[in-house]
Amino acid sequence: MVVDDEPLAIGLLEKHIQQFSQLDLVASCWNAVQALEILNQEKIDLLFLDIQMPGLTGLEFAQSLQNPPEIIFTTAYRDYAVESYELNVIDYLIKPITFNRFFKAVNKYFDKIAPQPSVSPSVAPPVNTPTTSSEENSFIYVNTNRKYTKVLFEEVLYIESLKDYIQIHTEREPVMTKEKISEFTSQLPSYFLRIHRSYIVNTKKITAFTQHDVEINQLEIPIGISYKQEVLNYLKK
Repeated sequence: MVVDDEPLAIGLLEKHIQQFSQLDLVASCWNAVQALEILNQEKIDLLFLDIQMPGLTGLEFAQSLQNPPEIIFTTAYRDYAVESYELNVIDYLIKPITFNRFFKAVNKYFDKIAPQPSVSPSVAPPVNTPTTSSEENSFIYVNTNRKYTKVLFEEVLYIESLKDYIQIHTEREPVMTKEKISEFTSQLPSYFLRIHRSYIVNTKKITAFTQHDVEINQLEIPIGISYKQEVLNYLKK
């Protein structure tokens, strides 16, 4: 459900939501009173809630709910960020909301409601792959030709950069999406390792390695010169 007193803001969020087959827009409301009526009638899982509204603000409305749905705040002001996160919301979006930023917020929601796999404490994080919110999650949705395809991390063999696109090679079939490999790296669990300017590998799938490449079954993937020392140090551990 979308709650916002600005028609343009509602229209933009509705347009973004329509891009996700996994999201079903139940209603769009102008104020907290209308939103409460719908919450009493319908099961709402995710609420896009404007903060600065006449009457009851989004923060006050969220605080008044006994069993609130997951919330993503939307606002033109940055001043409420700290207070909003105290409510344990999914995300805090600054207007005008770009689709790229909206996509990341929705991915956080999918990550939160996904089943959590067990994580082995013996796996050390790769030195060049930062820990992210995807660390303990099992999948990601990627934009593939106007739809969002679910990719299970455990099925990914390696990821290849093709200029402004990346190709995710899985045990089933490759998945291509328009994204830079440097930006995609931060969305992966810690056992993914960038070994070359054009390649990220799932270290759980590596069957052998040398000073110059890693092997995944019969496939040889080169180790870049600038990545060599860090990659070999990690793999030898």
